[in-house]
Amino acid sequence: MHPVKAALSVLVAIFAAGTGALAQDTQDAVRETPSDPLAAGRLVAAIGGCANCHTAKEGAPLAGGDPIHSPFGTFYPPNITPDPATGIGGWSDEEFITAMREGISPGGDPYYPAFPYTSYTHMNDEDLLELKVWLDSVEPVEQASPAHVLRMPVWPHLEAPFDVRFALWGWRWLFFEPARFEPDPAKSKEWNRGAYLVEGPGHCAQCHTPRNIFGALDHDRAYSGSATGPDGEKIPDITQGPDGIGDWSQQDLTFFFKIGMMPDGDFVGSEMAKVVNEGTAKLSDADRAAIAAYLMDLPVD
Repeated sequence: MHPVKAALSVLVAIFAAGTGALAQDTQDAVRETPSDPLAAGRLVAAIGGCANCHTAKEGAPLAGGDPIHSPFGTFYPPNITPDPATGIGGWSDEEFITAMREGISPGGDPYYPAFPYTSYTHMNDEDLLELKVWLDSVEPVEQASPAHVLRMPVWPHLEAPFDVRFALWGWRWLFFEPARFEPDPAKSKEWNRGAYLVEGPGHCAQCHTPRNIFGALDHDRAYSGSATGPDGEKIPDITQGPDGIGDWSQQDLTFFFKIGMMPDGDFVGSEMAKVVNEGTAKLSDADRAAIAAYLMDLPVD
């Protein structure tokens, strides 16, 4: 072989090996799920809190949730069982990923941001496809969801006189940028795994970050708490600031995600109890520690 070609071949081989190792590092940073797609999908559903929103009290699992009340109206989480008529049974993998990461329905309509696609946009293909495998395995239920009741925040007691879904395109242009999680090479594998779980499937910011007058997350005050949660309750600050969890240790936080007990011995209630019992309690010790490591490192303004 010509010496120049030989040298180029060596360089290409080195580059390929290097990029392959980088890709593996990136994959490892965000993947700690079982190898079985069904078990992995069940775990993604747990950390994503699918049942918490999409299952009504005394209702069939995932066949549609209790109403979510907000200044913009009342939203009804839809049926996500594999029923082809009223659920997601007829969706392709591509349609499912587009809905989750882009917030666009199979029919091409934008979803209201009550659906946290602005967080799910950070999720990787593997987790989303495994989630779909699990959702496709649950019992299909034919049950249509009620129509959303929209309100204008300036006149909260009046229903919106028209369908404002077209305005969501403007909202998306202002407040939504599709993204994928990118590990920070300056941080540890544990930190990156925690960042992925918190910012992506866990969608923690959706409750713990305040919103602006348009209902978009105020990222300048990320995780500093919100005046109104899903049940109308105040959502706490979870930064390291004086009003947050600055006096918690990483061990405190990791243990909290396992059984829901705070450092003072009290147990969490309301919606967060569901997050723990149906979500973080089902994760591995390593994943709970990773979430804690990331939250303990959140910047404080």
